Amino acid sequence: MKQGILFLFCLLQLSCSSQFVGKIKGVSFVASRDQVTQSNINPVKEVNADHAAVMPFGFIRELNSSEILHNTERQWFGETRMGAKQYIELLHKNKIKVMVKPQIWIWRGVFTGGLKMESEKAWRELEKSYEDFILTYAVLAEESKAEIFCIGTELEQFIVNRPDFWNQLIGKIRNVYKGKLTYAANWDEFDRTPFWASLDFIGIDAYFPLSEAQTPSVEELKEGWKPWKGKISELSQKVNKPVLFTEFGYRSMDYTAKKPWLVDRNEEGVNLDGQVNAKKAIFESFWDEEWFAGGFVWKWFINHEKSGGPSDNRFTPQNKPAQEIIRAFYKVY
Repeated sequence: MKQGILFLFCLLQLSCSSQFVGKIKGVSFVASRDQVTQSNINPVKEVNADHAAVMPFGFIRELNSSEILHNTERQWFGETRMGAKQYIELLHKNKIKVMVKPQIWIWRGVFTGGLKMESEKAWRELEKSYEDFILTYAVLAEESKAEIFCIGTELEQFIVNRPDFWNQLIGKIRNVYKGKLTYAANWDEFDRTPFWASLDFIGIDAYFPLSEAQTPSVEELKEGWKPWKGKISELSQKVNKPVLFTEFGYRSMDYTAKKPWLVDRNEEGVNLDGQVNAKKAIFESFWDEEWFAGGFVWKWFINHEKSGGPSDNRFTPQNKPAQEIIRAFYKVY
């Protein structure tokens, strides 16, 4: 009898001490030319992911252009409203929850954080265009019962210069969408984003510089996380909101944690160990914190069998050792 009570006590203690329950175990499900099929969803399930970010796109010609082109016949299927809807429906059919995350692409991949208009007239035109873009997908998110909606991604100058617009936009989104809201702040922007109290998650694209080593160890990377983690935790406590890594990932290359945001075509050597260590460090640093909600691995292509691989130095963990790290950690959480 005593042994039975002791066993039950141990189980309860383990259950109470585990803070992994309810973590968002996500992948960033990259838009494609094609419709998604069950064979594209199976690898997502195999890494134990329970969320996916669906990312329709709008396009801008220049940093000072005020027109956002979106939902056009010239776009890839997955970048459009119809494509996003089809992706969401099949993900939901597989019991995978969805964050709808509309994003802007500026021609030639110019960083969106610098998007800034040169006149009041241009700002108003951009606001009108962005509102049309974002409400198109907020309505879709509500229609499709997507669990999370992201109101923007890495748009610091737009936010800094037009705070009233963003406060009004959040109200308009709330009127048409009843799920959870976040914003994907760049790693060097999150502590200056003014409207966290109006959202449900503090969203961060977590490309923080951590180490200048060619192949940093897990312990070195965890040390690199400590000052950033302190700032993130302080903000979470200040606004009383959980933190969601709307994107997190590392390239499988040398010096992967030096400037993790790099998306250029540099030819740094393939370094699978660096990507593995960086993944382990971020999981071990954050996933057991009560204030941390989880995150979305950047990035996951729908054609799994043709993606990544041991000679690839890009972000995707697909068909690399880092994929097994994700599978193992997501299984625990």
